[in-house]
Amino acid sequence: QVQLVESGGGLVQAGASLRLSCAASGRTFSSYAMGWFRQAPGKEREFVAALNWNGGSVYYGDYADSVKGRFLISRDNAKNTVYLQMNSLKPEDTAVYYCAAARGPSYYKRITTETAYWGQGTQVTVST
Repeated sequence: QVQLVESGGGLVQAGASLRLSCAASGRTFSSYAMGWFRQAPGKEREFVAALNWNGGSVYYGDYADSVKGRFLISRDNAKNTVYLQMNSLKPEDTAVYYCAAARGPSYYKRITTETAYWGQGTQVTVST
C-alpha cells in the first residue's frame, strides 16, 4: 500500500510559478512510475506528465503542446517525492492536480490505464 499526499497548490496570478510536491509513504517508491493528472471544473481528469522509476524517461503525452516548456516533472527517490514545476501559469491551468503511482516502474506511458494509487489532490487556481 502506498499513500500519496500532494502539496504546493494555491492561488496565483497568470505568469507566476508553482511547484507541486507529492510525498509517498512506504519504502518502495522507486518501484513505481509516477505521474500528475489534473481536473478542471466541469471537465474530466486529464493526464499531464509522468516519469519512470528513476526519472530518466519523461512523458507529457497528448497534452505536450499545452504544457511543453512550462511544466517539468521530476522525482527524488531519496525523499520519496515527485514534483511538478509549473511556470508561466495560465488561467486554463486552473484545476485540482492529482499525483498518481503506476503499477510498475516503467509504466510511465501507461499510467492512465495502469494507475495503482491516487493522491487526494491539490487545488491550483490561476487568476487573470
